[in-house]
Amino acid sequence: MSYEHYTHLAVRIDNYVATVSLNRPEVLNAVNAQLHHELSTIFFALAEDPAVSVIVLTGEGRAFCAGGDLDWVQELLTSPRPYLENIIVGRKIVMGILDCPKPIVCRINGDAIGLGATIALLCDITIAVDTASIADPHVRIGLVAGDGGALIWPQLVGYAKAKEYLLTGSRIKAAEAARIGLINYAVNADELDATVQQMVSKLISASPTAIQYTKMSVNVPLRQMVSSVLENSLAYEGLTILQNTDLSEALVAFREKRPPVFKRG
Repeated sequence: MSYEHYTHLAVRIDNYVATVSLNRPEVLNAVNAQLHHELSTIFFALAEDPAVSVIVLTGEGRAFCAGGDLDWVQELLTSPRPYLENIIVGRKIVMGILDCPKPIVCRINGDAIGLGATIALLCDITIAVDTASIADPHVRIGLVAGDGGALIWPQLVGYAKAKEYLLTGSRIKAAEAARIGLINYAVNADELDATVQQMVSKLISASPTAIQYTKMSVNVPLRQMVSSVLENSLAYEGLTILQNTDLSEALVAFREKRPPVFKRG
């Protein structure tokens, strides 16, 4: 299969391992409309590729993913139609990762923020460089954590910790994230590639059929929750975009390099 039509994802396949890199390093791999669309199709494509048994997802440059591109978010304020389309695409991203029968190892090479954190945490095994931060700061720009954060964080760290981080948008360092079970491992930068390769080797050496059916079994509850938690959180996120006073203030504040002032009452 050819992946040359992907412009914001770089795909390399070698010895049954597909390495997929988010490829907008000039903006810390922030997600725009095109990358959003590509993420909604890539995992379905790799699932059907007989040359792929294991997938490694990472980012080009010094970040894994800085979240949604704020220029793209600004565009969504101009009309509800693009956002309604994005709800469908966002759901496909989540289901693409959960439904892909092949194991996905996330190589978190730098900060994973917002949608970037969601994508990373939905993967099957997460290995981060210890200097990376993970956060879902939707609330800090007036948005609901609707792209999957409300789905995956509670399943990994429990509701108390998930609410702490989702309701405050606070960052968590990779070492602490590993300690509380948000990710699998946090390692030094010079150990990252070796640790990822060691995990990939373990996966490649096992029965691909058994691994695939095991992943699908473990993911059953998450897939069932998509129709409740994800659908509701996407709808609530839509409300915060359509009622865009807080979001507009946050975007203006970001450009003016000041804290946003949200309305009360």
